[in-house]
Amino acid sequence: MALRCFPIWVCPQTTHHRSPLMGLAEFDADKRRRFCLWECSSSASQRAVTAIEGEIPFSRELKKSSDELGLTQETQSLSFHRDLSMLPKPLTANSLYSSDGDDSKVRISFQGIPGAYSETAALKAFPNCETVPCEQFEAAFQAVELWLVDKAVLPIENSVGGSIHRNYDLLLRHRLHIVQEVHLPVNHCLLGVPGVKKEDIKCVLSHPQALDQCVNSLNNLGIQRISAKDTATAAQTVSSSGKIDVGAIASVRAANIYGLDILAENIQDDVNNVTRFLILAREPMIPRTDRPYKTSIVFSLEEGPGVLFKALAVFALRSINLSKVSSKEKLDPIISNSFQK
Repeated sequence: MALRCFPIWVCPQTTHHRSPLMGLAEFDADKRRRFCLWECSSSASQRAVTAIEGEIPFSRELKKSSDELGLTQETQSLSFHRDLSMLPKPLTANSLYSSDGDDSKVRISFQGIPGAYSETAALKAFPNCETVPCEQFEAAFQAVELWLVDKAVLPIENSVGGSIHRNYDLLLRHRLHIVQEVHLPVNHCLLGVPGVKKEDIKCVLSHPQALDQCVNSLNNLGIQRISAKDTATAAQTVSSSGKIDVGAIASVRAANIYGLDILAENIQDDVNNVTRFLILAREPMIPRTDRPYKTSIVFSLEEGPGVLFKALAVFALRSINLSKVSSKEKLDPIISNSFQK
């Protein structure tokens, strides 16, 4: 059955006859009236309802009466779904937050290759997830936006090295939402090919930041430092080279993946070395009331004395505790504040 609308413009003096099967809507405009007549058409060629096996579709049948006046009678036949268990169940308030704990189907992108600290952070948040390595942080963002993965993990701050400003810029450029954060204690290990002793290592490969975090230990060993793309790539390079005098600084997971021996653990200068990672998703999460949540705010200010002080006063007057404040010239200030919901 189909509905057809016939708009008709007429003069107000015209007499109109309404059919009992027609709905009438009208309004005055420029001394004219517009009548919108809705007519039900029941021709067989216009039916768009497909019958399901074992069911009678909704139908509207017009049958002629034997009455001499030629009046029409309308009959309708209705049928409902037989198996009510097949119908979708309505959501409850608890179902919005509940999870079955099965994260085996979650795909998370990260920058680097297998064995990187970012992958370890992803596995800490979702132990059974599938990790997807990306060459660059930009590619990790785009993988989420293109629906190739469900989430992305991004290092944002290190307790020793400070903020990773490049990734702050990516957060502003891409429209992904922060849904979780992971604090990963850093355990820098000195790795070498099997059978090599710590005293045999003459030079070491690793990410520049990892090398800076192990300066004292490397100086005590008299080891030369060589920069690499990342810690996992350094471990892969040492494994493929097979050189006994070349080592790498990477994680325990990287040593297991690339078949290297752990010559020394926790060689970082600061034992409390922690990296904060963000988990990003396409959709924001719904805050709950049973735990504290963090909110990150980015805004710009006009140039002038005390403008940042005035902006921070807005939070202080409302008893909002700020955990981190970052301000850069010619860049929007970034404020991350935590508060109890």
